[in-house]
Amino acid sequence: AFISVGYSQTKESIIAQLLNSKFNENTSGATVLITKKGKKIYRKAFGQANLELGVKMKPENVFEIGSMTKQFTAVSILMLVEQGKVSLQDEITKFIPDYPTHDQKITVHHLLNHTSGIKSYTKMRKLFDVARNDMKPIELIKFFRDEPVDFNPGEKYKYNNSGYIILGHIIENISNLSYADYVQKNIFDKLNMTNSMYANHRKLIKNRASGYHDRKGYQNAMFISYTLPYAAGSLMSTIDDMSLWQQALTNNTLLKKETLQKAYTNYTLNNGEKINYGYGWNIKTINNEVSYEHGGSIFGFKSMGVYIPNKDIYVVTLTNCDCISPTQLTRDITKILLE
Repeated sequence: AFISVGYSQTKESIIAQLLNSKFNENTSGATVLITKKGKKIYRKAFGQANLELGVKMKPENVFEIGSMTKQFTAVSILMLVEQGKVSLQDEITKFIPDYPTHDQKITVHHLLNHTSGIKSYTKMRKLFDVARNDMKPIELIKFFRDEPVDFNPGEKYKYNNSGYIILGHIIENISNLSYADYVQKNIFDKLNMTNSMYANHRKLIKNRASGYHDRKGYQNAMFISYTLPYAAGSLMSTIDDMSLWQQALTNNTLLKKETLQKAYTNYTLNNGEKINYGYGWNIKTINNEVSYEHGGSIFGFKSMGVYIPNKDIYVVTLTNCDCISPTQLTRDITKILLE
């Protein structure tokens, strides 16, 4: 019987085994989607969407996607670049005239690929004092702007949430819309991503998965005001919507091919060293295939998406406990598909 099992079925059972080893009916859960050339070849849910009510996870569940938000911010900026409303070489003082740059040129490009040297506010101890407060983008920028810089622009790569906060502010500045409205109007509505939105604690969101920590046992996720992750991490989505997103990028629905290529470029430091990051995507390889990937982590949730351009394969995993990182898991699934 084993011989008659199709090749893809073997792969599917290996993938199922991998996922079942991490999640079961008593644990927090995950939704996983694999598409090939835009067609869904694997779509499953594991574990629980709500541990207190014993509600099983389903593929339609809505998750906070954390830093996968950065892809939407980067593409929003590139859309404005195409419209001639902003240049990647614009200095941030064009939008925040009194920003202390210490005679350095910090550009939109530096913000997008984490080479600005600005201190990441998520690394600041006093963040926890304000985590529950609603702040306007400019107030949040005030929170980190006077911190000593980590290095001069373009000297090093250091993953940095502050850069994406400033980018959100720039989007608002240029478009006269809030970041949430800009993304809603120009991306979610356009692509029919009907289950994606800027996160909200009070709104009733159909199929919202509850978020958890595991600290010697499950706990409900700590509260954070979504004005804090903002353009660096406050969006919510589903695996189906994320596949619509990836397809729209692949089909150049939102951006011309050459503009999107800027997001997928492996940039270099001033000294010529590659950083393995574009704009909102890590540029890596899996089994010698180029991969564009990014994860996300926010109180109670972790996410990961991997796209293999040469094979048009997309794998996305959304989880509702920040205790299980889907990063390696998603890369391992991709590996199985490429073998």
